[in-house]
Amino acid sequence: MNAPAGTTSGGPGTPAPIPVLIVDDDVRVARNHRELVDSMPGFTVVASAHTAAEALEAVRRHRPGLVLLDLFLPDRTGLAVLEELRSATWLRDVGVIDVVMITALRDVEHVRTAMAMGALHYLIKPFPLRQLRDQLERYAAARKRMAAMSTVTQNDVDALFGMMRPMASRSMAKGLTPATAERVAEALRSREGDVSAVEVSEATGIARVTARRYLEHLCAEGRAELTLRYGQAGRPEHRYTWVP
Repeated sequence: MNAPAGTTSGGPGTPAPIPVLIVDDDVRVARNHRELVDSMPGFTVVASAHTAAEALEAVRRHRPGLVLLDLFLPDRTGLAVLEELRSATWLRDVGVIDVVMITALRDVEHVRTAMAMGALHYLIKPFPLRQLRDQLERYAAARKRMAAMSTVTQNDVDALFGMMRPMASRSMAKGLTPATAERVAEALRSREGDVSAVEVSEATGIARVTARRYLEHLCAEGRAELTLRYGQAGRPEHRYTWVP
């Protein structure tokens, strides 16, 4: 997985948006995915391609950090594109490009080959757009965490790989559910600035203590950040911010 490089003109330390290339032979699907990606903070679509040839040309021209790659293309397969991107020539000229496969093909051999070639994930169509959004958020959080590292421990590696796994496939603390975690994530995502567990509780209808457990879970995943607000006296207030 690529770590982010550089900053935007927004100021020192501001992460550059992750450039995304969308590759799909269906123009309508490509448009829907482009609209979703462009709506997400921290991402920008640099191009859309509808054939393998267009995809490879776009990679050379735009150097995306991430490619959303369909398997079924009219001239070559998406796996052929991925194989070329992993070749020594492309790695020398372009560098490592992260790839998420997006396809209706369910053959296990395609999944196995994609995994062997280093695809980060394999999304099977049709899927709700929130599933793609969730995967992109996890990818961005993992990149951000990796950018802060120079060396890693085994726990760091396990955490990075775990962050890329969809919520439903990961073990959660006892009493937590993926559906409620997504409700809390949506409540946090929709707010500007930081919020408290009380505010999230009011927005979702769950108890404050429960809201705090879910917020701590999102922080552990790298999808939210905790800050402490100190008042005049007493214990500091826990404030949570969505990580775009």
